[in-house]
Amino acid sequence: MAQIAEIASVRAFAPTFLQRIVLARGWTRRAIAFCAGATGALALAPFDFIPAMFAPLTVAVWLIDGAADEDSPRFALAPILSAAGAGWWLGFGYFVAGLWWMGAAMLVEADQFAWALPLAVFGLPAVLALFPAAGFALARLFWSPGGARIFALAAGLGAAEWLRGHLFTGFPWNDFGMALTSAGPMAQTASLVGLHGLDIIAIVIFAAPATLIDRAPRGARRIRGTMFAAAAALAMLMFAYGVFRLGANETEYVDGVTLRLMQPNLPQDAKFRPENGAKILRHYLDLSERATNAHPSGLAEITHLVWPESAFPYVISSHPEALAAIARALKGGVLLTGAARAESDGDGRRGKIFNSIEALKGQSIVAFYDKIHLVPFGEYLPLEDLLRPLGINHLVPGIWDRGAGPRLLAAPGLPPIAPLICYEAIFPGETIQRGAADRPLLFLNVTNDGWFGRTTGPYQHLAQARLRAIEEGLPMIRVANTGVSAIIDAYGRILQSLPLGEEGLIDGRLPRAAAPTVFATYGALAFPALLAAATALALLGVARREP
Repeated sequence: MAQIAEIASVRAFAPTFLQRIVLARGWTRRAIAFCAGATGALALAPFDFIPAMFAPLTVAVWLIDGAADEDSPRFALAPILSAAGAGWWLGFGYFVAGLWWMGAAMLVEADQFAWALPLAVFGLPAVLALFPAAGFALARLFWSPGGARIFALAAGLGAAEWLRGHLFTGFPWNDFGMALTSAGPMAQTASLVGLHGLDIIAIVIFAAPATLIDRAPRGARRIRGTMFAAAAALAMLMFAYGVFRLGANETEYVDGVTLRLMQPNLPQDAKFRPENGAKILRHYLDLSERATNAHPSGLAEITHLVWPESAFPYVISSHPEALAAIARALKGGVLLTGAARAESDGDGRRGKIFNSIEALKGQSIVAFYDKIHLVPFGEYLPLEDLLRPLGINHLVPGIWDRGAGPRLLAAPGLPPIAPLICYEAIFPGETIQRGAADRPLLFLNVTNDGWFGRTTGPYQHLAQARLRAIEEGLPMIRVANTGVSAIIDAYGRILQSLPLGEEGLIDGRLPRAAAPTVFATYGALAFPALLAAATALALLGVARREP
């Protein structure tokens, strides 16, 4: 009887397409969830079609509606599993459409890794989809028929996104909140709440239209309209804050620093071998010394030259002839470069090997930073003792060790630097020591996105790196092997950039840091406060049993 009443209620107050979503079962329900999730990926870089995020999050509400039987106990297993199943299929579609480019890395050395292509394109999304599945199940526990169920979704799915960013070393790539970072001034809200705070806000905003067409009876229309109006007001408030913040803060520059960013566009293939080291270095130096309109004398007026991650196919500190060639080219300037760094084991033999950023002046390495967040299956192999006997290896040649921990990079002539090597740029606050005496005044992000070719991946990586600048109020120098390299100011404005897949130089000035943001000061409190608020509002709806 409850199911018959449910059908009658839906037919009375919802159009045909909503009936089909709420009442869908089996493969029809799975297909709806998958397609809605895949559509949401269009809201991400490089497409930035923000309205696409309404599809997964509005449909998410209706799918959980379809899992809820009002006569069932709140903790009944069947509705919870039904909601979790819908969440998994929606997440699977979202991650397949958003992360398909990872398969490109398996084709760089296809003879070794082509077999893993299906795992990258479908296997990883299948695992990541467990998080929205858990989020949907959690939301179902706090579900109520009215507008408060939007907050249940925000609490459940927001908590799941936070867990995705932290469990098993974390992978906060393409969080739902990233849809707001391409929304012009609305991205500035990250300076208040950070990425995971944006997740909760984005879920509320993009799910709110579900309350305009739902199963609520005629007397609840005002409640439905109030929920949607509140979400619209929140979006407008975010937009107004962003316009004010950007308008009140023009880009200012550090005196005495002249930057040159070098993007070599070097293929990440068999040519990148130690035996080709001299040729690679010559290519870097020739490009770095090239005359430009801004600097017709080449490197003569450049104070700081920056090269990307993994610039050399060898440990440069063990090649004095390479250090000498670089010193001659720099003409007294400083080179900041990605490089492999070797640490002696104490007996004069090579010990640990780090993925590092090194600062070179003359023929000396005067400062360095070792990467602390390595890429699973890329730079290290999880469960190595179990997987290596099965013939499974990591993608990057060699054995990489983890750095000692977050630390500033002190390069001559530059403010204190918070370094971010490739993958580290997707983690809020990854390399910043909260409460340290010295605050960093600059992000330096070196990366090698050459593994992923001309796909959407490098654009998504840039969008996430840019968000770190907004969160912390710090400018960013970003140098990528194949692009996208950029100079970004402390408000996330991209001042100069080089396109993906092109060789070239950026000559520019160093933007100044902004004052510490609310997120930089109180960031640890932002997500728990928003999660608690969403949970409280969801529970209020349960207690009131809104129509």
